[in-house]
Order: sequence, then C-alpha cells, then structure tokens
Amino acid sequence: MSGSLAAGRGGNGSSSDVPVPDPQPFSIPHLFVWPHGGESAFLCGSFTGWSTNLPMSRIEGRPTGFQVVCYLTPELHTYQFCVDGVWRHDEQQPFINGFTDTVNTISVAEPYMLHGMPSRSHMHLINVNRHMGAFPRTPEFALLVSRYHIYKYMSINTANDLLPESGKVIVLNMDLSLKQAFHILYEQEVSLTPVWDSRKCKFVGVLSGMDIIQALKEPESHRSTLTDEGPETHTLAACIERKLQQCGTDSNGKTYPWSFVDARPSERLEDIVLKFLQYKVAVVAIMHSSSEGGSTPQLLHMTSPSEIIKCICKHFKNDYGSLPVLQLPIGSIPLGTWAPKVGESNKQPIATLRPNASLSAAISLMNQAEVSSIPIVDDSGSLYDVYSRSDLTALARCEMYARISLDSFNISEALNLRKNGKCPYGLILPTCLRSDPLHVVMECLANSGVGEVVVVKSACRSVEGIISIGDVFKLLLG
Repeated sequence: MSGSLAAGRGGNGSSSDVPVPDPQPFSIPHLFVWPHGGESAFLCGSFTGWSTNLPMSRIEGRPTGFQVVCYLTPELHTYQFCVDGVWRHDEQQPFINGFTDTVNTISVAEPYMLHGMPSRSHMHLINVNRHMGAFPRTPEFALLVSRYHIYKYMSINTANDLLPESGKVIVLNMDLSLKQAFHILYEQEVSLTPVWDSRKCKFVGVLSGMDIIQALKEPESHRSTLTDEGPETHTLAACIERKLQQCGTDSNGKTYPWSFVDARPSERLEDIVLKFLQYKVAVVAIMHSSSEGGSTPQLLHMTSPSEIIKCICKHFKNDYGSLPVLQLPIGSIPLGTWAPKVGESNKQPIATLRPNASLSAAISLMNQAEVSSIPIVDDSGSLYDVYSRSDLTALARCEMYARISLDSFNISEALNLRKNGKCPYGLILPTCLRSDPLHVVMECLANSGVGEVVVVKSACRSVEGIISIGDVFKLLLG
C-alpha cells in the first residue's frame, strides 16, 4: 500500500491535531481500538483516503489501549495503525496480506441490511464498482478486495456444495490387474481414481494412468516393451506399494508423503484448497463417515482444484466487480512462472519438449517439474500442442501400450493417438495471452481438464509463461 499512502502513511504519525472526518450520509460510527501499547497511536485507512492520520486517545483504565471513533460508509474498508512511528496491523482483527503490506479490514453493510441479519457471516458482498472511486486504483488494492470476498465465499461454502445432484464414482479394487485397471480408466474417461483394499476395508490411495504405466515400466528398465511380465497377472497392489514408498519435496525442501487425502462434507472450501496445496494431490475424496464405529465410510465425490475454480467463476460470474483482481491483465500481477528475459541469467527457462521427444522424456519431465502437462513446441519455438498426464490413458486404446517402447514412441505419435481417442480438453488448447485478464485464465483452468495454462505471444505463439491452478490459489488466498 506504500505507493498510495504517501500523504498519510508517508509520515510517522505526527501529533498534530487532526479532526475526525464528518459523518457522511448512511455512515455508521465505529470504534477502532489499538490494545497493544505504545507511547502514541494514529489510525489511517481507506475511509480517510489514506491521506490523514487520525490521533487516537488513551483508554481510561487501560494504559496499553488507544481508541478513536470514525464514521464509515457501507463498503469494505482497510486500515492500519501507526504506533510510535511504525505502521502495524492488529493480528487479533481480520486482516489481508497484500503485495507489500498487511492491512486490517472491516466490512460495513447497508443500514437496511443490518435488520434481521442471522449472523455476521451473512453480511452482503459489496459491489466494489460502486465504491472504487473512493479507493486507490492499484493492483494491490484490487488484490486486497478480491481476497476479502474470496475468503468470505470459501469460509461460508463447504465441500457439500461441490457434491453433484447425481453422478458416479469409479473405484478400483486393489486385486484388479494392471491391464483391467488401465482399460477402466480409458473407457470411463477418468484420469485417476481411488483404490479400495477389501482386506483392510479402506481406501489406500489414488492411481492414474501414469502410475500404471510406470509400474509396468520400472521393474526392468531394460525392457523393450511394457508387457514383458504380463499386465494380466500383476495387480494394483504393486502400484500402491511403489507409491507408498515415495514422497515428494516442496520448494522449501520439506517432504510430504503420498497418501489418500479425504475431507468431510462439512469442511470449508478454504480447508479443501489448503489440502490440495499442502499434500500436492490432484483430487480430494469427499467422504461421509457414519457415527457408528467400525462402519465403512461412504465415498461421495472426488473433487479437484479445477472444480473449485469453476465454482468461484460461476458464483462471481455476474459480479466480477467484487473480485477486481480478476479484471487485471495477468502480466501486471505476481502470478505464474515466466520465461527469462534477455540478461536474466538467474532464471530457469520454461520446460518444453519437441514433438520428436520420447514419451519417456515427457513422463520424466512431468514428474520432475510436478506438473500435469508439458508444452510441446516446434523448431521455431512456437506452441505446437500440450501433452498431459491424462493423455497417457489413450495408450489403452487398442492395447497400444503392449506394442510400444516408451523410449522410442515419440510425442507426435502419442498426440496422433489422442486425436482418435478421448482428449481431456477437446480441441481448444489451454492457452492465454499476457494481456488477458485473470478471469480468462481461471475459466480456462476450470474447463480445460489440465492444471496449467500456457501463456503465449500473440504473433509467434512462443511460450512466455505457465500459470497453474496452484499459482491462482496462492494469489487469491495469500
């Protein structure tokens, strides 16, 4: 917020007498309190235009407390305290992290909305477009407002809101053969599915087509084909055992185990997203457990990050003004991974492959980069296509997996196989331009079936960057 607070926050909260702004029509008095001590305290916020520091008086009988009354209009307000010359926020009150600062927030409802309100959580969402004239028009403020509304939406709505009115959940028994499981994934048009252990009476993991391919490939790395030991005889137990022995590593070097991640229908959407980010899983199982001990849990739904993105887009579709950051060009906000510019030697280039690269190289690169898809570029560097983990299930068509070597079967051949099979994102590639607003990227992520959108240049179609669903959630949640 430093760029927009020069007049107010630029100083150190001098002790000059500053009058409290006069009440505005439909304004509501609010008592601001700083309870954490200090020699002097001032208040500054969006309700003062971030240009006036309001002196706070000591609270009688509370030597560590300061207070001041302000009249607030019905909208979302942000504010900070200047205590002994240092700008601070109160961690015991609602706050939002911006690009550079952390500010407290308060939402004031229209006066007529205050009557008969069942709880504070049902306060209406403001239309930011009506009030933007009163706020600094900066990407930082757009993010603060958007995070506030996203938080309200995701803290009120639960996993129960993700459950479809009707549908089916495909579950694989651990005793199935690799061949049977692979064909089920292909025929049912699913990229991954939970696995049930009938002996332990519980779900033991989630498997994808890539997992099955790797289970067939890894026992003997020198094999020329995938089926030298027979996929009819080997069961999913081998896949599960292999996965349980693995663990991933996040950007901070912390390891996380591979596991079956579930949630209750009553859990908030915010908690579901945090599970996606913490455990780095592609799906979370929505489970209903009976109160009776020892009963088998009921699997209701398998939800994905793209499904939650789709819910957000649907909820705010006619009110994107409440999420102003969604209207900003993606090139203007800190989001995604971008190709290094000329002279930036410390940045890694975007991972891409050529059509003549082997399928084995694509699998290795997706595992190494922990992504769901890889951009495929031609000799000039222009985007040719995108190959995803979901595309691997097309190898089940006509039992192609039995006749190929992953090291010699190239991506171009795999893409041709996909054209006659079941494509995860139809005929439209998950791409966008640097100038596209964020809501275009989110809609693409919601509907494409892959976890990343490729940012390309409009003229030459060269790859400029990659934006993942995880990047979007981290931006919106802070």
